[in-house]
Amino acid sequence: MSDKDYMNDKQLGFFKAKLLEMRAEILDNARETGEHLKENEVFADPNDRATVEEENMLEQRVRDRERKLLKKIESALRRIESGEYGYCLETGEPIGLARLIARPTAELSIEAQEKHERRERLFAD
Repeated sequence: MSDKDYMNDKQLGFFKAKLLEMRAEILDNARETGEHLKENEVFADPNDRATVEEENMLEQRVRDRERKLLKKIESALRRIESGEYGYCLETGEPIGLARLIARPTAELSIEAQEKHERRERLFAD
């Protein structure tokens, strides 16, 4: 694909719709979790209570990950509006359609992401 065709209106529209769909799903999940956690169930059996509390904690961890993803989705939507979507934030090079289809919130090209991860591992020790 030529540079001129990369991130054309049709592609941007596709990714915007995909990101908006992801955002709506996350917000629906959060709403359902909030409603579920408001339910005050009384359990006579401590084991039942422990099971429900463990399930609630797991659900909250999932929602926390989704909350972080929501920030990335909002950032990607802002980049679409500003015309920066689809380009690596470090190098300015195209990220590539295959990578964006797999991860619509990607901010870095594969090469830049690998370099970033190597640095993280190096300094994590």
